[in-house]
Amino acid sequence: MLKKVAAFLAVAACFTLPAAAQSVDEIIAKNVQAHGGEAKLRAVKTMRITGKMEMGPMEAPTTVLFERPDMVRMEFSVQGMTGIQAYDGKEGWSVMPFQGKKDAEPMAADDLKELQNQADMDGPLMDYKAKGNTVEYLGKEKLEGADAYKLKVTRKNGTIETIFIDVDSGLDVKSISKTMIRGNEAEVVTTNSDFREVQGLIIPFAIESTISGTPQKQRITVEKIEINPELSESQFHMPAPAAADPAKPAQKPGAGRR
Repeated sequence: MLKKVAAFLAVAACFTLPAAAQSVDEIIAKNVQAHGGEAKLRAVKTMRITGKMEMGPMEAPTTVLFERPDMVRMEFSVQGMTGIQAYDGKEGWSVMPFQGKKDAEPMAADDLKELQNQADMDGPLMDYKAKGNTVEYLGKEKLEGADAYKLKVTRKNGTIETIFIDVDSGLDVKSISKTMIRGNEAEVVTTNSDFREVQGLIIPFAIESTISGTPQKQRITVEKIEINPELSESQFHMPAPAAADPAKPAQKPGAGRR
């Protein structure tokens, strides 16, 4: 009898292990289909998202542009000044007039990594193996009373992210990622909601992010999404510094000193 039980367990293990190995790909396939399917996602070459970003009492009109492969540009306006963060697939840069900087400057390494992640229009799950990412299934977890698959994603650039996919809808409703903010590691929790259909794609129109252990909260409310608008690739490349005003003569060395 013991031999029969042992034999049965051995056979069961042969079936269980492949199923566990395939579960990640099955969950990801369900997620891709929930967002509209692989064909429709791949058909998106450019995208323009307009909306507003809220951080406490501050509200900033925001525009995000995407273009394959791996290009992104975000603009946000506050008190008549427009900040820019962009990545052209090779170089990341920003313009921060709020800090008295009018010219574009190369982006710091930590900020660049985050922008590189955002530039992936399809997210880290679709084609994860080809992208050099690894995905591990961590079981199920309750989110507001509903079951969610829990996937641990390690991106090629080292970013670790936990993604929660609703069991019923297949949509990714929450993520937890580790990132560097001003030289310190922080845990950012992001929730997606208000999913809507845009030309056959299912996209969240409300994205809220919080930094664990702090009251800081950011909410992006999407107002409009354009699929495959005509964009200029030059928008993603870092511009040259503005030319000096010829009406203002250059100050001679030592001028103005007493």
